[in-house]
This record gives sequence, structure tokens and C-alpha cells, in this order.
Amino acid sequence: MGQFVEMLEENRHAELRAMMIAMNPVDVADELEGVEEPDKQLLIFSMLPKDQAAAVFTYLPSDLQRQVVDGISKHRLSLILKELPVDDAVDFLEELPANMVNAILSQAEPTKRGEINKILQYPDYSAGSLMTVEYVILSEKLTAREALDNVRRQGGGKETIYTCYVVGEGRKLTGAVSLRRLILSPEDSLVRDIMTTSVIYVHTLEDQEEVAEKFKDYDLIVMPVVDREDRLVGIITVDDIIDVIEAENTEDFEKMAALHPSEDEYLKTGILRLARNRIVWLLVLMISATFTGAIISHFQELLQTAVFLAAFIPMLMDTGGNCGAQASTLVIRGMAIGEIELQHWLQVFWKEIRVGVLVGIGLALVNFLRIFFLVKNADLRTNLTVTVTLFITIVFAKLIGGALPMAAKCLRCDPALMASPMITTIVDAFSLFIYFSIAHLLLA
Repeated sequence: MGQFVEMLEENRHAELRAMMIAMNPVDVADELEGVEEPDKQLLIFSMLPKDQAAAVFTYLPSDLQRQVVDGISKHRLSLILKELPVDDAVDFLEELPANMVNAILSQAEPTKRGEINKILQYPDYSAGSLMTVEYVILSEKLTAREALDNVRRQGGGKETIYTCYVVGEGRKLTGAVSLRRLILSPEDSLVRDIMTTSVIYVHTLEDQEEVAEKFKDYDLIVMPVVDREDRLVGIITVDDIIDVIEAENTEDFEKMAALHPSEDEYLKTGILRLARNRIVWLLVLMISATFTGAIISHFQELLQTAVFLAAFIPMLMDTGGNCGAQASTLVIRGMAIGEIELQHWLQVFWKEIRVGVLVGIGLALVNFLRIFFLVKNADLRTNLTVTVTLFITIVFAKLIGGALPMAAKCLRCDPALMASPMITTIVDAFSLFIYFSIAHLLLA
């Protein structure tokens, strides 16, 4: 039994409320998520003051947020929505059915409702869908003293005040000035003289991955968003970008494991959806594996005359698949963080050839000695057949592991799709073909 539930059952409501007020909203959300009974979750949440309730609400999982929305009064909901930052409110509303969204927005203040509706109209995963409209803007004609007075008037309900953006005629973004700079500058200094004009910004329709890349490249904590006419329409804060990076990394990991990406948590996803997410790529890989079967069938007569060849097939296929997976993982990750671009294909190709040769020589030598000393009834020709095949397979696997992700990017596909399952299937077919071809030359 959690501490919240224990205090609730002992009717220590005032003490529970005081403790939650003193806690960080993240910790309160974690404790609430651990309460098993929905009625008690709702009762505990209702004890929070409206400002802290809004903060805690942003850290609750989507299913618990819906439960809160269904259980609390419309008046209480309108108060919480009023306190929620616009971008957090949008994130929450995007997960709900349209009829529920309309019911919630009907309780919002007209100004807030207009801000939320504006962001909801932008495409999913775009900069516009991530931004918030709660920021401080200044005129370049203001003095530092007037600007600080402006910050005091505007800043109370804004998401951040540490960076203020300067606009000119037509609300066009002309610069940015930090709160630190405003405080330390002489009071009669003009904003246009102390602001930074080289502002890094994004457009509303830019993809969220590109936005995250700019945050990383320039070490930003906030970035302005402009429309096609370069008018300032919002800002994106680093806390939202951290969520984007986590989601994108999770999606890449799922694709690399031949899974259809899912936005829901594993334990909260139904078995039918999990099965559907997995079966598509498994079918593709299973069907593509028919090439491997066709190669074995083609060399069936050779296998019948040299049955011992079958004993080395698992080793060759596993080693090739592992080598390809190593190369593809490094290349995919390098492309994801911007270290490798399409124009680097020749460098990647040349590097993987050399790595493949070095690794191939090392493993082939160990394999030759292993067969020579440990495998009975294996003559020199058999040993050479396996060892040469192993060397060629390793070099090919390294090349294909480095080349396929770049080819996918060139075709405007996600490089993560060309990860270990797909590469393993290709390398398996290649290694078997080489193996039986060499065996036919040396042993037939």
C-alpha cells in the first residue's frame, strides 16, 4: 500500500494535501500512477490546488489523464486547463477522441481555446504542433528599463522568460535578448542595440527531427518558430524536444528489431496490437527467407554426397548476420546523429572493406585452426571450403551492413528499416550461395 493510500484511508486529508503541495509534481504523478483503485486516484488528485493539479496532470500517462477528465467536474477541468501551458494542453488533447476534445475546449477561456485550436491545425510531428504561444515579445524600440517592465507584466503566465524575442513591423522576428542582458545593460539602452540578431529559428512545417537536430547542434534551451513570412508565431522549449528525441529513438529501435512502431507503452498495449505490430515484418522476412531455401534445394545433390557440409551452415550464417548487424548499427546511429551523410558513402564503403578484411582474416584463421585440430574427418579441402566462405561472407556482410542504410536514406526511406533482420536475411542467402559454390568447385 502506497503512502498516499495509507493517509487517505486514515482520513489524514489535510496532511496528505500539505505533503503533495510540498512535493515535486513529477513525484506526485508517480505516486498517483501507483494507486491501483481509480476512485482513490481521482480523490487524491482532486485534493491538489488548481495550479499544482495542472502541473501534475502533464506528467500523468494518457490513460490516467483520460480517467481524470472523465471523473472531475467541468468547472474543475476548466480551471486545470486554464493553468496548463498551451503546448502541454495540445499534447493531451491530441490523444483524445474529437467529441471529448470539443467538450473540453468548450470549457476553456476564448483566448486559450483560440491558441490551442491554432496549434492543433498544424501537421503532426511538425514544429508548429510542438510549439507554445506562451512567450515574451518585445519591441526593438523599447529601452532596457521599459523591456523589463514589459517582462514583469507579460511573464507571469509564460512558459519561459529567460529569452525574450524582439519583433519589428508585421511581427517579424528581428532578434532575441536574454533576461540577463536586459538586467545588466544600462536602463536607457535600446533593445535594438543589445539584442542578438543572428537568431536560430525553425519554420512551422519543419519536421520535429530537424528541430531536435538544431537544438542539439546549437545547444539551445528554447527556439522561436516562424511562419512562411518570418513572423513569430511561437516557441519550442527543450523539455518538449527531449520527449521528441526519446520518441524518435524508441521508433528507431523498434524498426531495427523489425517491429512496427507503437506510441503506447508495452504493458498498456493490447496483445492484438502487439501481434499486429510484429507480424508484418515477420511475414516479409519469412517470405524473403525462401531464397535461402531455394539455394539449399538447388545444391541438394551436393549436400547428399557431402552431408558434413551441413554442420557448418549455422556458424557461417550466424557470423555473417552478426557482422552485418555490427556495421549497420554503427552506420544507422551515425546517420541519426548527423555524423554520416549520403556524400560519405565512398568513405563508408572503403572503411567497411578494410574492417571486413581484417576481421575476416582473424576469424578465418581461428576457424581454420579450430577445424584442423577439433573436427574429425575434415580434410584440407573441407577446411578451405569453410574458411574461404567465412572470409568472403564477413567482407560482404560488412559491406552490405554499411551500404543498405545509406541506400534506404537515398530512397527517402528510414535507414532503421535496413537493420539486422533484413541484413541477416540477405547475408544468409549470400553466404549459402558462396559456400555451396566453393564446395562444388573443391569437393565435387
